[in-house]
Amino acid sequence: MHTIKVIAIGCALLVLCLVAGRLLIGGPAAGGLALGAKMFLPLWLAGAAINMWLGVTRAGYSVADEAPVFLLVFAVPALIAGAVWWFAVRG
Repeated sequence: MHTIKVIAIGCALLVLCLVAGRLLIGGPAAGGLALGAKMFLPLWLAGAAINMWLGVTRAGYSVADEAPVFLLVFAVPALIAGAVWWFAVRG
């Protein structure tokens, strides 16, 4: 259940970054969406890494246990961001 919550937080952060990118560009929607997706990726990498660190240090999981969860937690929102970026650039 925790993993689903963290993925949902990542998707919410993606939406915030897309809105911020759109507001920063102020012009065509495609440029703002691409910027938002690019802003999101390093932020979410840090967020997913912090989640992994908390799982290892506080929940008592090993790095080997947490690594697949880290990949899943990072990959789902990152793939959505990549799709948004791809469609915005092609669009």
